[in-house]
Amino acid sequence: MACKIGYFTSDGLPKKVLENNICAICGDKLNLTGQLLRTDKDFDDENDVEAVHALSCQHLFHEYCLRGFVIVGKMATCPYCKEKINYSTTFKNPWEKPHLLYGQFLDWVRYLVVWQPLIVIIVQGVTKFFGLE
Repeated sequence: MACKIGYFTSDGLPKKVLENNICAICGDKLNLTGQLLRTDKDFDDENDVEAVHALSCQHLFHEYCLRGFVIVGKMATCPYCKEKINYSTTFKNPWEKPHLLYGQFLDWVRYLVVWQPLIVIIVQGVTKFFGLE
């Protein structure tokens, strides 16, 4: 996704420079005056209107943009510098962890649905080959 946004190319070289007051995900300005600035280390639930979240790499994002990027987009890296995002420090709120668990459960179900026909065919082939009918 970072390549599609234009911050990195497939070679890893940046094409654009991110300004300090711009969210790298949505491209909107971050209003840092009077807003709650959340870091990986402190995470409280005051003023959730348009909170700004700072990753360990010090890049700033809207909290809802980052949540959508991580949970829905299943990206585990910063969209600007490709540093790994630590889920346990990013989502300390216990109400957000079920979303991550539910997403992993859906991934497992999708994996099972995709591979089930192949597994059934292989099992049938092995049973016919060895005469285990």
